[in-house]
Amino acid sequence: MHPARLHQRIAKALNLANREFDLIGEGDRLLVAMSGGKDSYGLLWALQRLQAAAAFKFELVAYHLDQGQPGHQPAPLEAHMQRSGLPYEIEYQDTYTRVVEKTQPGKIYCALCSRFRRAILYKAAKRHGCNKVALGHHRDDLIETLLLNILFSGQIKAMPARLVSDQGTLEVIRPLCYVPEVELIELSIQENFAIMPCQLCGSQEAQRAYVKKLLQQLSAHSPHVRGNLLASLSNVSRTHLLDKRLNPLFGGDVEAALESVALPTASVATGAPSFAAQALSEAALPS
Repeated sequence: MHPARLHQRIAKALNLANREFDLIGEGDRLLVAMSGGKDSYGLLWALQRLQAAAAFKFELVAYHLDQGQPGHQPAPLEAHMQRSGLPYEIEYQDTYTRVVEKTQPGKIYCALCSRFRRAILYKAAKRHGCNKVALGHHRDDLIETLLLNILFSGQIKAMPARLVSDQGTLEVIRPLCYVPEVELIELSIQENFAIMPCQLCGSQEAQRAYVKKLLQQLSAHSPHVRGNLLASLSNVSRTHLLDKRLNPLFGGDVEAALESVALPTASVATGAPSFAAQALSEAALPS
């Protein structure tokens, strides 16, 4: 894809998510979580372009957590953050050893690692005076998480575009939630990002790899599967589920139930998909 076309598509998806979920506004100060993967590089790239073009003012702080993984060398990422001209921090916390010690052999590290990392991120955000933490999860992350929860956890749950931290003091946002992974891969190649893949658990994500392969197979038969799955997250027919908490017929307290299952009120359909779901429907999204 021509770079100008790719840039336009990513910017359009980010702007659409921002309008739909009010992710970034006047006076916000964002801690941008930089893992060194293609998604976080793409996130910082997209946010800087938005910052330059937006009519409102907001600030960015780039942040990388060095978790003490063997062989981890953050120098290329630090050089990238220096070139960005943004304030940045690289913090060292040996969560790697703690995660390995506390995880049974053969079990996946991701959940415990994520909890440690999130707590450190929140502290870093407060230290830098940030009111929001921006994460690089993209469209395919949301879709895969939805299927993972349905198939392996018995839950209908994905990743929200915006949520409030457990302490209620910070917001976590996912500005790339409408950007397909394939476009971030292409951007990383075009921009020659210095990718530093996570070595902690990449080989252990068997379930996610299974879901990725399943989506590839489904997309081969119906190229709009991913777009339809994304649209479904904004088009929930609550009366057609078995969760009585969401159904007034059974005396459900809908507002309380929405909070408990992390469904934003705006995403509960009353008959038609939201604007974003329509705009990013099967006609608009590539497989």
